Amino acid sequence: MMKFFRSPTSIIALLAGIAGVLLVLYAWRLPPFVTSIETTDNAYVRGYVTIMSPQVSGYVVDVPVKDYDLVKQGQVLVKIDDRIYAQKLAQARAALDGQKASLENSRQSELSAKATIASSQAQIDSANAALKRAQLAWDRVNNLNDRGIASASESEQAQATLEQAKAALNQAQAALEVSKQSLATIIVNRSLLEANVASAEATVHLAEIDLQNTAIVAPRDGHLGEVGVRLGQYVTAGTQLMAVVPQDVWVVANFKETQLEGMQVGQPVSIVVDALGRQRLNGRIERFSPAAGSEFSIIKADNATGNFVKIAQRVGVRISIDPDQPLAKDLAPGLSVVVHVDKSAEPAKLAAN
Repeated sequence: MMKFFRSPTSIIALLAGIAGVLLVLYAWRLPPFVTSIETTDNAYVRGYVTIMSPQVSGYVVDVPVKDYDLVKQGQVLVKIDDRIYAQKLAQARAALDGQKASLENSRQSELSAKATIASSQAQIDSANAALKRAQLAWDRVNNLNDRGIASASESEQAQATLEQAKAALNQAQAALEVSKQSLATIIVNRSLLEANVASAEATVHLAEIDLQNTAIVAPRDGHLGEVGVRLGQYVTAGTQLMAVVPQDVWVVANFKETQLEGMQVGQPVSIVVDALGRQRLNGRIERFSPAAGSEFSIIKADNATGNFVKIAQRVGVRISIDPDQPLAKDLAPGLSVVVHVDKSAEPAKLAAN
Protein backbone atom coordinates (compact mmCIF):
# COMPACT_ATOMS: atom_id res chain seq x y z
CA MET A 1 0.00 0.00 0.00
CA MET A 2 2.82 2.38 0.89
CA LYS A 3 4.51 1.49 -2.35
CA PHE A 4 1.39 2.54 -4.23
CA PHE A 5 1.43 6.05 -2.71
CA ARG A 6 5.14 6.39 -3.35
CA SER A 7 4.55 6.16 -7.09
CA PRO A 8 4.29 9.66 -8.68
CA THR A 9 1.73 8.46 -11.17
CA SER A 10 -0.48 7.15 -8.42
CA ILE A 11 -0.26 10.41 -6.51
CA ILE A 12 -1.15 12.43 -9.62
CA ALA A 13 -4.11 10.18 -10.34
CA LEU A 14 -5.30 10.51 -6.76
CA LEU A 15 -5.02 14.29 -6.84
CA ALA A 16 -6.80 14.38 -10.18
CA GLY A 17 -9.63 12.28 -8.76
CA ILE A 18 -9.94 14.51 -5.71
CA ALA A 19 -9.93 17.61 -7.93
CA GLY A 20 -12.63 16.09 -10.13
CA VAL A 21 -14.82 15.31 -7.13
CA LEU A 22 -14.33 18.82 -5.75
CA LEU A 23 -15.13 20.29 -9.16
CA VAL A 24 -18.38 18.32 -9.36
CA LEU A 25 -19.30 19.37 -5.81
CA TYR A 26 -18.60 23.02 -6.71
CA ALA A 27 -20.55 22.85 -9.95
CA TRP A 28 -23.59 21.37 -8.20
CA ARG A 29 -23.20 23.63 -5.16
CA LEU A 30 -22.97 20.66 -2.82
CA PRO A 31 -21.22 20.72 0.57
CA PRO A 32 -18.77 22.15 1.31
CA PHE A 33 -19.44 24.59 -1.53
CA VAL A 34 -23.02 25.47 -0.56
CA THR A 35 -23.63 29.19 -1.05
CA SER A 36 -26.61 31.56 -1.01
CA ILE A 37 -25.34 33.47 -4.03
CA GLU A 38 -26.79 32.51 -7.40
CA THR A 39 -24.98 33.54 -10.57
CA THR A 40 -25.86 33.53 -14.25
CA ASP A 41 -24.22 34.95 -17.34
CA ASN A 42 -27.46 34.51 -19.31
CA ALA A 43 -28.37 38.12 -18.66
CA TYR A 44 -28.69 41.17 -20.88
CA VAL A 45 -29.50 44.85 -20.63
CA ARG A 46 -32.95 45.71 -21.94
CA GLY A 47 -34.62 49.02 -22.82
CA TYR A 48 -37.61 50.60 -24.55
CA VAL A 49 -36.43 50.48 -28.15
CA THR A 50 -39.11 52.22 -30.25
CA ILE A 51 -39.14 51.62 -33.99
CA MET A 52 -40.31 54.79 -35.76
CA SER A 53 -42.63 54.31 -38.74
CA PRO A 54 -44.84 56.73 -40.71
CA GLN A 55 -48.62 56.58 -40.74
CA VAL A 56 -48.87 58.23 -44.17
CA SER A 57 -47.22 57.66 -47.52
CA GLY A 58 -45.06 60.08 -49.46
CA TYR A 59 -41.59 61.21 -50.44
CA VAL A 60 -39.15 62.17 -47.70
CA VAL A 61 -38.17 65.84 -48.03
CA ASP A 62 -36.04 66.28 -44.90
CA VAL A 63 -34.06 64.11 -42.48
CA PRO A 64 -32.61 66.56 -39.92
CA VAL A 65 -30.99 63.87 -37.70
CA LYS A 66 -28.04 61.49 -38.01
CA ASP A 67 -27.07 58.10 -36.64
CA TYR A 68 -26.86 57.89 -32.83
CA ASP A 69 -27.98 61.51 -32.28
CA LEU A 70 -29.40 62.56 -28.92
CA VAL A 71 -32.98 63.73 -29.49
CA LYS A 72 -35.62 65.38 -27.33
CA GLN A 73 -39.30 64.54 -27.10
CA GLY A 74 -41.20 66.22 -29.93
CA GLN A 75 -38.11 66.81 -32.07
CA VAL A 76 -38.72 66.31 -35.80
CA LEU A 77 -36.93 63.21 -37.09
CA VAL A 78 -38.31 62.90 -40.64
CA LYS A 79 -40.42 65.23 -42.79
CA ILE A 80 -42.66 63.82 -45.55
CA ASP A 81 -43.90 65.95 -48.47
CA ASP A 82 -47.13 67.47 -47.15
CA ARG A 83 -48.49 69.25 -50.24
CA ILE A 84 -51.10 66.59 -51.05
CA TYR A 85 -52.23 66.41 -47.42
CA ALA A 86 -52.47 70.20 -47.17
CA GLN A 87 -54.74 70.26 -50.24
CA LYS A 88 -56.85 67.44 -48.80
CA LEU A 89 -57.27 69.50 -45.64
CA ALA A 90 -58.32 72.54 -47.66
CA GLN A 91 -60.78 70.39 -49.62
CA ALA A 92 -62.23 68.97 -46.40
CA ARG A 93 -62.63 72.45 -44.91
CA ALA A 94 -64.43 73.65 -48.07
CA ALA A 95 -66.80 70.68 -47.86
CA LEU A 96 -67.42 71.51 -44.21
CA ASP A 97 -68.27 75.12 -45.10
CA GLY A 98 -70.75 73.82 -47.71
CA GLN A 99 -72.46 71.57 -45.19
CA LYS A 100 -72.64 74.37 -42.65
CA ALA A 101 -74.19 76.62 -45.31
CA SER A 102 -76.82 73.96 -46.03
CA LEU A 103 -77.56 73.70 -42.32
CA GLU A 104 -77.88 77.47 -42.02
CA ASN A 105 -80.17 77.50 -45.06
CA SER A 106 -82.31 74.90 -43.30
CA ARG A 107 -82.61 77.20 -40.28
CA GLN A 108 -83.66 80.05 -42.54
CA SER A 109 -86.19 77.76 -44.23
CA GLU A 110 -87.56 76.94 -40.78
CA LEU A 111 -88.07 80.62 -40.02
CA SER A 112 -89.75 81.09 -43.42
CA ALA A 113 -92.03 78.09 -42.80
CA LYS A 114 -93.02 79.45 -39.41
CA ALA A 115 -93.82 82.82 -41.04
CA THR A 116 -95.91 80.99 -43.65
CA ILE A 117 -97.79 79.20 -40.87
CA ALA A 118 -98.49 82.54 -39.23
CA SER A 119 -99.72 83.93 -42.55
CA SER A 120 -101.94 80.88 -43.09
CA GLN A 121 -103.36 81.29 -39.61
CA ALA A 122 -104.14 84.94 -40.41
CA GLN A 123 -105.88 83.86 -43.63
CA ILE A 124 -107.98 81.42 -41.61
CA ASP A 125 -108.95 84.21 -39.23
CA SER A 126 -109.84 86.42 -42.20
CA ALA A 127 -111.82 83.58 -43.81
CA ASN A 128 -113.69 82.99 -40.54
CA ALA A 129 -114.58 86.68 -40.39
CA ALA A 130 -115.75 86.65 -44.02
CA LEU A 131 -117.75 83.49 -43.37
CA LYS A 132 -119.42 85.07 -40.33
CA ARG A 133 -120.26 88.17 -42.33
CA ALA A 134 -121.65 86.09 -45.22
CA GLN A 135 -123.68 83.99 -42.76
CA LEU A 136 -125.24 87.09 -41.20
CA ALA A 137 -126.05 88.50 -44.65
CA TRP A 138 -127.64 85.22 -45.67
CA ASP A 139 -129.70 85.11 -42.45
CA ARG A 140 -131.02 88.61 -43.07
CA VAL A 141 -131.86 87.92 -46.72
CA ASN A 142 -133.46 84.62 -45.76
CA ASN A 143 -135.72 86.36 -43.20
CA LEU A 144 -136.73 88.99 -45.73
CA ASN A 145 -137.31 86.27 -48.30
CA ASP A 146 -139.64 84.44 -45.89
CA ARG A 147 -141.72 87.62 -45.60
CA GLY A 148 -141.62 88.10 -49.35
CA ILE A 149 -139.63 91.31 -49.19
CA ALA A 150 -136.23 90.22 -50.67
CA SER A 151 -135.82 89.53 -54.34
CA ALA A 152 -134.65 86.21 -55.72
CA SER A 153 -131.43 87.77 -57.02
CA GLU A 154 -130.52 89.09 -53.55
CA SER A 155 -131.17 85.68 -52.04
CA GLU A 156 -129.04 83.93 -54.64
CA GLN A 157 -126.19 86.43 -54.22
CA ALA A 158 -126.20 86.06 -50.43
CA GLN A 159 -126.15 82.26 -50.73
CA ALA A 160 -123.26 82.37 -53.24
CA THR A 161 -121.30 84.70 -50.98
CA LEU A 162 -121.81 82.27 -48.08
CA GLU A 163 -120.59 79.33 -50.14
CA GLN A 164 -117.55 81.31 -51.28
CA ALA A 165 -116.72 82.19 -47.66
CA LYS A 166 -116.92 78.51 -46.66
CA ALA A 167 -114.65 77.52 -49.56
CA ALA A 168 -112.18 80.26 -48.66
CA LEU A 169 -112.06 78.97 -45.07
CA ASN A 170 -111.41 75.41 -46.24
CA GLN A 171 -108.67 76.66 -48.56
CA ALA A 172 -107.01 78.63 -45.75
CA GLN A 173 -107.14 75.60 -43.42
CA ALA A 174 -105.58 73.44 -46.13
CA ALA A 175 -102.84 76.02 -46.68
CA LEU A 176 -102.13 75.99 -42.93
CA GLU A 177 -101.77 72.20 -42.97
CA VAL A 178 -99.41 72.39 -45.95
CA SER A 179 -97.29 74.97 -44.10
CA LYS A 180 -97.12 72.73 -41.00
CA GLN A 181 -96.05 69.74 -43.11
CA SER A 182 -93.37 71.84 -44.78
CA LEU A 183 -92.02 72.85 -41.34
CA ALA A 184 -92.03 69.19 -40.23
CA THR A 185 -90.10 68.19 -43.36
CA ILE A 186 -87.52 70.91 -42.71
CA ILE A 187 -87.06 69.75 -39.10
CA VAL A 188 -86.72 66.09 -40.15
CA ASN A 189 -84.12 66.98 -42.77
CA ARG A 190 -82.27 68.99 -40.12
CA SER A 191 -80.95 65.80 -38.52
CA LEU A 192 -79.47 64.69 -41.85
CA LEU A 193 -77.84 68.08 -42.38
CA GLU A 194 -76.42 68.07 -38.85
CA ALA A 195 -75.04 64.55 -39.45
CA ASN A 196 -73.47 65.78 -42.69
CA VAL A 197 -71.82 68.65 -40.79
CA ALA A 198 -70.50 66.23 -38.14
CA SER A 199 -69.15 63.94 -40.88
CA ALA A 200 -67.47 66.87 -42.61
CA GLU A 201 -65.92 68.00 -39.30
CA ALA A 202 -64.57 64.47 -38.75
CA THR A 203 -63.13 64.51 -42.27
CA VAL A 204 -61.39 67.81 -41.46
CA HIS A 205 -59.94 66.35 -38.25
CA LEU A 206 -58.68 63.28 -40.13
CA ALA A 207 -57.09 65.51 -42.75
CA GLU A 208 -55.44 67.56 -39.97
CA ILE A 209 -54.10 64.35 -38.39
CA ASP A 210 -52.70 63.16 -41.72
CA LEU A 211 -51.05 66.54 -42.24
CA GLN A 212 -49.53 66.42 -38.75
CA ASN A 213 -48.32 62.87 -39.37
CA THR A 214 -46.15 64.08 -42.25
CA ALA A 215 -43.77 65.27 -39.52
CA ILE A 216 -42.47 62.24 -37.57
CA VAL A 217 -41.33 63.33 -34.11
CA ALA A 218 -39.49 61.63 -31.26
CA PRO A 219 -41.95 60.13 -28.74
CA ARG A 220 -39.53 60.73 -25.84
CA ASP A 221 -35.95 61.71 -25.04
CA GLY A 222 -33.26 59.24 -26.09
CA HIS A 223 -30.62 58.31 -28.62
CA LEU A 224 -31.22 57.23 -32.18
CA GLY A 225 -30.07 54.00 -33.73
CA GLU A 226 -29.01 53.88 -37.35
CA VAL A 227 -31.08 56.20 -39.51
CA GLY A 228 -32.32 53.97 -42.33
CA VAL A 229 -34.38 56.55 -44.25
CA ARG A 230 -32.88 58.69 -47.00
CA LEU A 231 -33.82 62.01 -48.57
CA GLY A 232 -36.16 61.49 -51.53
CA GLN A 233 -37.11 57.97 -50.47
CA TYR A 234 -40.77 56.98 -50.92
CA VAL A 235 -42.10 55.57 -47.67
CA THR A 236 -45.42 53.97 -46.81
CA ALA A 237 -47.26 53.30 -43.58
CA GLY A 238 -45.23 50.83 -41.50
CA THR A 239 -41.84 51.47 -43.16
CA GLN A 240 -39.12 51.20 -40.49
CA LEU A 241 -37.19 54.47 -40.50
CA MET A 242 -35.07 54.41 -37.33
CA ALA A 243 -35.14 53.42 -33.67
CA VAL A 244 -35.33 55.67 -30.61
CA VAL A 245 -33.64 54.28 -27.50
CA PRO A 246 -34.51 56.12 -24.23
CA GLN A 247 -32.21 56.22 -21.22
CA ASP A 248 -34.43 53.90 -19.16
CA VAL A 249 -32.77 50.48 -18.98
CA TRP A 250 -33.00 47.37 -16.85
CA VAL A 251 -31.54 43.86 -16.81
CA VAL A 252 -33.30 40.59 -17.60
CA ALA A 253 -31.46 37.61 -16.11
CA ASN A 254 -32.57 34.11 -17.15
CA PHE A 255 -32.01 31.88 -14.11
CA LYS A 256 -32.48 28.14 -14.09
CA GLU A 257 -35.58 26.96 -12.27
CA THR A 258 -33.30 25.23 -9.74
CA GLN A 259 -31.81 28.61 -8.80
CA LEU A 260 -35.08 30.42 -8.03
CA GLU A 261 -35.76 29.01 -4.56
CA GLY A 262 -35.28 31.78 -2.02
CA MET A 263 -35.22 34.65 -4.51
CA GLN A 264 -37.55 37.50 -3.58
CA VAL A 265 -38.53 40.83 -5.03
CA GLY A 266 -36.33 43.56 -3.58
CA GLN A 267 -33.23 41.45 -2.95
CA PRO A 268 -29.93 43.16 -3.88
CA VAL A 269 -28.20 42.18 -7.10
CA SER A 270 -24.61 42.69 -8.22
CA ILE A 271 -24.24 43.28 -11.96
CA VAL A 272 -20.92 42.86 -13.77
CA VAL A 273 -20.89 44.60 -17.14
CA ASP A 274 -18.55 43.16 -19.78
CA ALA A 275 -18.53 46.34 -21.85
CA LEU A 276 -17.45 48.49 -18.88
CA GLY A 277 -14.30 46.56 -18.04
CA ARG A 278 -16.24 44.15 -15.82
CA GLN A 279 -17.09 46.93 -13.40
CA ARG A 280 -19.95 46.33 -11.02
CA LEU A 281 -23.33 47.99 -10.69
CA ASN A 282 -25.95 47.47 -8.03
CA GLY A 283 -29.59 46.65 -8.59
CA ARG A 284 -32.67 45.01 -7.13
CA ILE A 285 -34.94 42.19 -8.20
CA GLU A 286 -38.02 43.92 -9.57
CA ARG A 287 -40.27 41.04 -10.65
CA PHE A 288 -40.34 37.52 -12.05
CA SER A 289 -41.59 36.29 -15.40
CA PRO A 290 -45.02 34.61 -15.15
CA ALA A 291 -43.77 31.58 -17.10
CA ALA A 292 -40.60 29.90 -18.26
CA GLY A 293 -39.03 31.19 -21.44
CA SER A 294 -39.95 28.03 -23.35
CA GLU A 295 -43.65 28.91 -22.95
CA PHE A 296 -43.15 32.10 -24.98
CA SER A 297 -41.36 30.41 -27.87
CA ILE A 298 -43.18 30.14 -31.19
CA ILE A 299 -42.40 26.44 -31.62
CA LYS A 300 -42.85 24.59 -28.33
CA ALA A 301 -41.28 21.22 -27.62
CA ASP A 302 -43.69 18.28 -27.41
CA ASN A 303 -42.54 16.28 -24.37
CA ALA A 304 -45.34 13.73 -24.76
CA THR A 305 -43.65 11.91 -27.65
CA GLY A 306 -40.30 10.15 -28.11
CA ASN A 307 -37.55 9.79 -25.56
CA PHE A 308 -37.57 12.34 -22.75
CA VAL A 309 -34.53 14.12 -21.35
CA LYS A 310 -35.23 16.52 -18.52
CA ILE A 311 -33.81 19.98 -19.20
CA ALA A 312 -33.79 22.68 -16.55
CA GLN A 313 -35.92 25.55 -17.79
CA ARG A 314 -34.99 29.19 -17.40
CA VAL A 315 -37.20 31.92 -15.98
CA GLY A 316 -36.68 35.60 -16.69
CA VAL A 317 -36.00 37.85 -13.71
CA ARG A 318 -36.27 41.60 -14.23
CA ILE A 319 -33.68 43.61 -12.30
CA SER A 320 -33.85 47.36 -11.84
CA ILE A 321 -30.69 49.47 -11.76
CA ASP A 322 -30.18 51.45 -8.57
CA PRO A 323 -30.20 55.22 -9.23
CA ASP A 324 -27.29 57.63 -8.74
CA GLN A 325 -24.68 55.32 -10.27
CA PRO A 326 -22.40 57.14 -12.75
CA LEU A 327 -21.86 54.01 -14.84
CA ALA A 328 -25.60 53.44 -15.32
CA LYS A 329 -25.75 56.06 -18.07
CA ASP A 330 -23.31 53.97 -20.14
CA LEU A 331 -25.60 50.94 -20.21
CA ALA A 332 -27.20 50.22 -23.57
CA PRO A 333 -29.85 47.64 -24.49
CA GLY A 334 -28.35 44.37 -25.67
CA LEU A 335 -25.15 44.45 -23.58
CA SER A 336 -24.15 41.22 -21.83
CA VAL A 337 -23.84 41.18 -18.05
CA VAL A 338 -23.17 38.67 -15.28
CA VAL A 339 -25.66 38.75 -12.41
CA HIS A 340 -25.09 37.69 -8.79
CA VAL A 341 -28.07 37.43 -6.41
CA ASP A 342 -27.60 36.92 -2.67
CA LYS A 343 -30.68 34.94 -1.64
CA SER A 344 -29.84 35.34 2.04
CA ALA A 345 -30.08 39.15 1.86
CA GLU A 346 -33.14 40.87 3.27
CA PRO A 347 -35.36 42.21 0.44
CA ALA A 348 -35.94 45.93 0.34
CA LYS A 349 -39.26 47.55 -0.57
CA LEU A 350 -39.09 48.88 -4.12
CA ALA A 351 -40.52 52.25 -5.06
CA ALA A 352 -43.71 52.10 -7.11
CA ASN A 353 -43.18 52.52 -10.84
